Amino acid sequence: MLKKVILFLLMIAGGSVTAQFHEIGVFLGGSNYIGDVGTDRFVDPNQLAYGILYKWNMTDRYSLRAGFTATTLSENEYGNSDINRFRRSFKIDNPIQEALAGIEINFTEFNLHDPTTIVTPYLFYGLSYFRFNQYYLTPNGPIDPPTYTNYGKDEKIGIPLILGIKINPNPFLVLGLEMGARYTLTDNLDGSNPQNEYADNPAYKFGNIGNNDWYLFTGLTISFTFGDLPCYCKE
Repeated sequence: MLKKVILFLLMIAGGSVTAQFHEIGVFLGGSNYIGDVGTDRFVDPNQLAYGILYKWNMTDRYSLRAGFTATTLSENEYGNSDINRFRRSFKIDNPIQEALAGIEINFTEFNLHDPTTIVTPYLFYGLSYFRFNQYYLTPNGPIDPPTYTNYGKDEKIGIPLILGIKINPNPFLVLGLEMGARYTLTDNLDGSNPQNEYADNPAYKFGNIGNNDWYLFTGLTISFTFGDLPCYCKE
């Protein structure tokens, strides 16, 4: 399914390149996870995140955006300020591959016809589709650390919300700085709520199983424009 989503995004980027004004670029930054393992800091990038993005600028206010990002969500509790989490010292590493699509809204007009440099904040929202590893944690003795067991891949939907600011030094280049949170439709990025045969066994659950997990991407975007520049002129 993930391959079909990526192929669809590439087909969008490749179609009608002379009919509208497009951007294609890269994202480079960091990731962090928010859940039942690790710190309670909301923004704490600790692993490399990288990806590609595509935008179709429909007007100077609205763009359709799609992209693909990969990272490894990593958390440990060895230096946690929460004494209870520090004592249990859980650790998790979960590779994530995400495809997303939605709409990007500029707070001010971002007209690339303008010869002057323009800066605008922006907001993105849409849907994401991501792939990750499913884990369950096997409690061991009071001395031996717990054991994480990988029991296969899973795919879920997420709800992304991105806030950023961007600038165009010239009509062919756009630079951005953004932070994007993803609310996921799973509570098992960290092995705290397994969905295999141990799902009904409370010994294999921990933390707040009533709340789903989150992950964040924070970083830079660099995109190059191509195609015919549409006229945003007002009548």
